[in-house]
Amino acid sequence: MNIKDTTQFIQPFGVDIDLENGIMHNPTNHLVRNASDMLGYYENEDALQQLIEAESNPLHYEVFEVPVPEEYGHLMYCISTLQPGKVGDEYYMTKGHYHTILETGEIYLCLKGEGYMMMKTPDGEWKAEKMMKGRMVYVPPYWAHRSINTGNVPLISFCVYPGDAGHNYGDISEEGFPARIFYKDEKIVIEEA
Repeated sequence: MNIKDTTQFIQPFGVDIDLENGIMHNPTNHLVRNASDMLGYYENEDALQQLIEAESNPLHYEVFEVPVPEEYGHLMYCISTLQPGKVGDEYYMTKGHYHTILETGEIYLCLKGEGYMMMKTPDGEWKAEKMMKGRMVYVPPYWAHRSINTGNVPLISFCVYPGDAGHNYGDISEEGFPARIFYKDEKIVIEEA
């Protein structure tokens, strides 16, 4: 067998996933983001601060991973569970990120709930793709992305991306996204920032 020097040889393995509740059993990595971790991401910072104080810093989202080597040839995968809720009129969302290697894509398969995948390119082009149970959203290379939960139950997704893709949250914290999703006049509204 010819094994590339750049790709680690590992043994095959399996992982148990609770699809209904969006939990990966015995994850190696378990990222938890509460409302206080989202300071600087919502339009209405006062509403976020009030939420943090009134509801004891509620859970926003979790990501469960059993990581493979973060290198060429491997596929990283995770379960993302975004809680329902609003900050003021704006729906709960993830921070969002580019991949460190900008030329990599990602697949999101929605397992439960409904919402949007908000995407943008470095030059400001943007698109909001609907997410619902059984629908897959493909995030192409060069597109930053964030999940937004517009439903009343957790938005649960199974995600797959190249092992060496990496995550760049810094650009998003500085630039934001060109559009936001709100609940106004008893309907979901997408507004350009």
